[in-house]
Amino acid sequence: MPSLLDIITASSSLLLRVLAYVLFRWIPGHDIPPLIFTLFAIYLPSFIGNFLSQSPFKILLDEVDITITEKERSGQSSPLPLGGNITPRSSPPGSLPGSPPGSPLDSYPNSYPNSPPNEEEVDVDIIDIVLLVQRGKHAVKTLLTGLPSPTSPLLSIITAAFNLGLVLMVVDLVFRGPVWHPSHDLSFTRVGYVSDTSAKILVREWDTSKIPIYVSYRVADSQAHADWLPTQKHMFPDHSWTSARTIFALSNATDYTTAILLLGLKPETRYQYATSTSYTGFFTTAPSPGHPPRRNRGRFTFLTSSCIKPHFPYNVFAHPLSIPGLRNLAKRVPELKAQFMLFLGDFIYIDAPWRHGSDIESYRREYRMVYNSPDWPPVSTNLPWIHVLDDHEIANDWDRNTTGVYKAATDPWHHYHTSVNPPEVRKGASYFSFTQGPASFFMLDTRRYRSAELAAAADSTEKTMLGQEQLADFLTWLRKDEPRGVKWKIIASSIPFTKNWRFGGQDTWGGYLAERQTVLEAMWDVGLKGGIGVVVLSGDRHEFAATCFPPPAGGKWPLSATVHEFSTSPLSQFYLPVRTYKQEDEEDVLIKYIPDGISKFGAVEIDAPAVAAQSVLKFRLFVDGVELWNYILTTPPDFEGVAKGKDALWG
Repeated sequence: MPSLLDIITASSSLLLRVLAYVLFRWIPGHDIPPLIFTLFAIYLPSFIGNFLSQSPFKILLDEVDITITEKERSGQSSPLPLGGNITPRSSPPGSLPGSPPGSPLDSYPNSYPNSPPNEEEVDVDIIDIVLLVQRGKHAVKTLLTGLPSPTSPLLSIITAAFNLGLVLMVVDLVFRGPVWHPSHDLSFTRVGYVSDTSAKILVREWDTSKIPIYVSYRVADSQAHADWLPTQKHMFPDHSWTSARTIFALSNATDYTTAILLLGLKPETRYQYATSTSYTGFFTTAPSPGHPPRRNRGRFTFLTSSCIKPHFPYNVFAHPLSIPGLRNLAKRVPELKAQFMLFLGDFIYIDAPWRHGSDIESYRREYRMVYNSPDWPPVSTNLPWIHVLDDHEIANDWDRNTTGVYKAATDPWHHYHTSVNPPEVRKGASYFSFTQGPASFFMLDTRRYRSAELAAAADSTEKTMLGQEQLADFLTWLRKDEPRGVKWKIIASSIPFTKNWRFGGQDTWGGYLAERQTVLEAMWDVGLKGGIGVVVLSGDRHEFAATCFPPPAGGKWPLSATVHEFSTSPLSQFYLPVRTYKQEDEEDVLIKYIPDGISKFGAVEIDAPAVAAQSVLKFRLFVDGVELWNYILTTPPDFEGVAKGKDALWG
């Protein structure tokens, strides 16, 4: 039977190993590192105590053999049976203390009633018989459980060292990046929002001795592409550099960042920018609103994903700021020829696996570490990024508006992201809208304005996801007429629109069903008018699911008004081995569910020929670098009529 010390040693070791595996491969939860450190603090002294107290031998037999011999003066002797004790003659006749009543020894004193004491001699021979056997090494048990080996110090050292190694790897995962790579000396540039006539560039330079910094740009199109520009047909494009701006000052107030705005650009033209600090990059201006692209065979493409965590899954030999999912993305960027990456939140994880602070510098450091990753440059040199905000840029499941850490959290969010994002819908807002080629976009803020998740029931009209102003602006955008040639309204939501995610569903639109219904009806109204399709893009869940939202049967909306959602994440993070998506009604209909994969992103391709009555949208899903699934949508028919007539054509 195992001792209490064995139980403590083995259970703390096994639990430590299981939690380490979960942390390194499943989920870098903020509760796991403290638990691992606590378990090791229990394991180590119990292991040492167990190792020092255990014997390498096991007792198979432990007996005491006693022989009592009584000698007479005549020289004859009479052996007594084994067992019993010898007492002085002063004991009462007929009794020997320590021998059971009725034992054979009771008769001996009474057999010689007249013998004088000096005529008796008693010899007592005591033999202690102990049979020992050496314990086995118990190699498998020792290595699996963390218990010390009874006979092999080497195995004991190995199993204890394994647990120590796991703890050191946890320390490495939690502390090496923030402590050794806080990236104060980060210098980089990246392209943000690019319209048909302008572009925004973010510059960070910590070394103020390099100031002033000169920023220039030029057309990078070759002669082969010059005919995309009507004004340049049969002409060589002008490749001379144009000065954009000179940066005279950078300070800690903005974490040494600034945004550069390039104006007066030509639509659908490839440009190169450069700084006097030796940074350069490329971008292509967008097609004008309502105009089909003339590049890439008339196809308008952009990418979408969310959720990044450096150094996960954990690899002790990898750079602490490595982001494996970015490497998968980098391999596809050249062939996809995307206009931009629409990133749907959780660009940092301030609280996973360890919150190192809640001040402005702690949040800034997390952004710098992502941008300082060796895997970042290949996905940003030729690809603009635009962003929405989600919870892990603030705190998990954030629903406290602008209180608490919100101000500290959004300081770097503004400096690194919104400063080069698309135009705000209204001054001071954190949601954005823009139109490019065949699509109009609305980028929601689902964190700043929402009611507390548990403030009321999910279907309560008292709860809001967007807040009064943002909801009004969003509904106005849905109802407004778009320029001719715009065929899609694309909604960027950091959290899923479907209520089919059953774990943590109160954090999604599933926890705000009344407002969701209002938004859905406005979306169906778009389909009722015809000619424009509505697609929701979301992230957050570390899984992929495609869901459709058909209008209720028998209502005013045609089936062609069905709204579709593609929820894609993570770009580089964990995925849950537990399945959390489940359809339970006909309101949110599952199209495809793919939970596995630590790296997922989608490519949205829109074909909208000027002479076509309908536009085609193709969603391509890439999982761990491989295209795993795709799906094609068409816009609702654009003609007058009732729901049944439109469905007949659309179907």
